[in-house]
Formats: sequence, C-alpha cells, structure tokens
Amino acid sequence: MMERLESWKLALERLRSAEAANWTDAGRLVAEIARMSTDTMLRQAAEQALPVLRQAADNDDHGVTLAARRRIGVVLDVVHDLTAPRFGRRNAAPKKLSSEDRARKMLGLPLAVQLTCEDINRAYRRAAKGMHPDQGGSAEAFIDLAAARDILIHPGAHKDA
Repeated sequence: MMERLESWKLALERLRSAEAANWTDAGRLVAEIARMSTDTMLRQAAEQALPVLRQAADNDDHGVTLAARRRIGVVLDVVHDLTAPRFGRRNAAPKKLSSEDRARKMLGLPLAVQLTCEDINRAYRRAAKGMHPDQGGSAEAFIDLAAARDILIHPGAHKDA
C-alpha cells in the first residue's frame, strides 16, 4: 500500500506543478485513488475532487482549472499525511491523568505548578459560582468540584482512581 501511495504522491505532485495539466489524466488518477484507497479520508478527498476534475477536462475556464488545482492539492495533502514518517509509539493510548491532575483540570488550575491552599480555594470559589445548583448547575457536578478541592488540599489522603 505504501508503494502505491508513493506513486500517487509523485503523480499528483507532477499534476499540480505542471503548467498546463492534463485534466483527463488527473481525473483517471483521482478515480483510481477513490476506487483503490483503503483510507477513508483519502477516498473522500478523491471522490470530492472528481466532479471538478471532470469539469476542468471539459472546458478551459480559468476558475474551474483553479478549483481543480486546489482539489488536487487537497488530495495531495491527504497523501502527504499518510506517507509522512511517524515518531513515537503508534496508536498509544494517552497517559491517564492522576486524580490530582484531574482535580486541577476540573478547577482550571495549571498541572505543574505548586499551589497554596488559598490558590485552590480561590479557583474552587470561581468554578463553584457557575456549578452551584442554585445557579443552574447540577448537584453531581458541584459535589465533584468539592471533591476535587479536597483532593488538592489533602493530596495524600486520596488514592488514584
């Protein structure tokens, strides 16, 4: 599949950089991509480009050829994304936040900064104004907010969930 992507990429780059592109050939190439690609995003980009490329093959209107070049560019961008080297662990799940980090996010506090009790209480009061049941918030959200404040004020008393 990667060899096919590389050949498509090369052909699309030639089309985009050509002075006078052959839109009939471009339509055939994009139709092949739409038919043979296993990637949903690439298939959709190719399918959306096809009508414009066919229209560009049928007439010499400058606006249509500009639109066709843009559509070729969109398909090429998707191919570039698929062929770009990936670094790090692929498909790795994001690291789970600790209960303290979740509490900080809930209160809108930065993750890696030392906090005082006053900072925590100030953030709690600011967040509680909108989440209080009397102000239209839900009781569960308000209880979760109070629990987040407790976790931050007494960090050793709570286990990670």
